Amino acid sequence: MTSAEPPQPMSLVRLLIRDGDAVFCVPREGAGKLDLPTRHVRAGDPSGVKTVRELCIEVTGGGPLSFVGAVRNIVPDPPGDYAWPAPTAHFGVWQTERAPRIDGQWLDVRPATTVLSERHWYPLLRRGLELELGLGTERGRNPSG
Repeated sequence: MTSAEPPQPMSLVRLLIRDGDAVFCVPREGAGKLDLPTRHVRAGDPSGVKTVRELCIEVTGGGPLSFVGAVRNIVPDPPGDYAWPAPTAHFGVWQTERAPRIDGQWLDVRPATTVLSERHWYPLLRRGLELELGLGTERGRNPSG
């Protein structure tokens, strides 16, 4: 889901930093899998904008951010240990052009080689890459051609 404004409630924010066909990743808390820099959104920040600004300052020193999109989870009847707002929770991705100043790894995001394709946010990145390449959004075809 993409829009000009982040949807609410935002549960997690992720910071996308690209360098060509690579994105900057850090180990996930707990699991250790490599992922985009991520933070849980605190109470009082329903859109996640304050949280992602703080994350950007920590990772890059700060700078402009653009909202890429969000993954929406809909769980009408969550189990008792469900950690996210219900019935709807959002997990947003913002992009910055600033370089990271923390340790991490650059991972290839090309579909044939990436280990990141299993991440819920990956379709947002793929859509952006397709638009950059002029492939459009309908089955990889350019809507004007």
